[in-house]
Amino acid sequence: MTLRARVVVTRPSFRLDIGLTVAPGQVVALLGPNGAGKTTALRALAGLTPMDDGHITLDGRPLHTLPAEHRPVGMVFQDYLLFPHLSALENVAFGPRCQGAGRARARRTAAEWLRRIGLEEYAATRPGRLSGGQAQRVALARALAAEPRLLLLDEPLAALDAHTRLEIRSRLRRHLADFDGATVLVTHDPLDAMVLADLLVVVEDGTVVQEGTPAEVARRPRTDYVARLVGLNLHRGVATGSHVTVGTGDGVRFRVAEPVEGPAFVAFAPSAVALYRTRPDGSPRNLWRAVIEGVERHGDSVRVHLEGPLPVAADVTTAAVAELGLAPGQSIWASVKATETHAYPA
Repeated sequence: MTLRARVVVTRPSFRLDIGLTVAPGQVVALLGPNGAGKTTALRALAGLTPMDDGHITLDGRPLHTLPAEHRPVGMVFQDYLLFPHLSALENVAFGPRCQGAGRARARRTAAEWLRRIGLEEYAATRPGRLSGGQAQRVALARALAAEPRLLLLDEPLAALDAHTRLEIRSRLRRHLADFDGATVLVTHDPLDAMVLADLLVVVEDGTVVQEGTPAEVARRPRTDYVARLVGLNLHRGVATGSHVTVGTGDGVRFRVAEPVEGPAFVAFAPSAVALYRTRPDGSPRNLWRAVIEGVERHGDSVRVHLEGPLPVAADVTTAAVAELGLAPGQSIWASVKATETHAYPA
């Protein structure tokens, strides 16, 4: 059941216009900052938000002409929207009932789904007495019990704490692997997207700015948002062979490991940036003068934000901070080895 869609939704100060193709059994993640239009796109696919233009077809069958209740779509909302007055069993049975199944058959289907998600002992429990992870699984079972051909997930892990999120993410990945329909996942969490999705579609300001497999997107980010998402410094410049000039003013002439011509991106990890109090001896490649804008703890290391002709983030050890006496406003030398860079056409 291949999904092919162009979703256009116009607001007074915003326009969403994106295309999507999702193959059977494939999970596509819509990734982007808040306000990018991800949830609007998901609601349009479900028929909950009217489209101003475009189309939605599933295996050649037009869906955009159908009301929401007639679309073969299952949806898991961010806050799950379980019916508080119904038990877990009755919540899951709601899906099959909406598809015309009788009460007894719907309850049998629901019981089977609760068994599959490991919550059969909670069949009589109402949502208010379920944990966040349990509620998420019940919401997923309710969506899948209706046998949808398109599954839509809106930030399905956002309401969970870090420990529960780890467990439920793993469970969700297994359930999605067993689903043979098309799945569209909305998230702003890069780890959720990288673990759960086969293909990433990055949306910014209502348009698609990049798409590809998680590995492709992580290796070749094309916007500052994507670079920050995958933890890289990203700069755009002009390349001539093994050199790329990037940055402001006269810029910095980078020597890179991969020859490229014309407009190009240069990406490198914060951990690849070396800092010096004074200009290092010899003639190291890719050296420039910078000023420390800020210093902050970042996991097990310290992240130093540099401003100047080439604003970058550098990750150093706490020992290096003490040894170099790093502090905001301090002038510093920064360097990156050519072998630590990744250059590619812009």
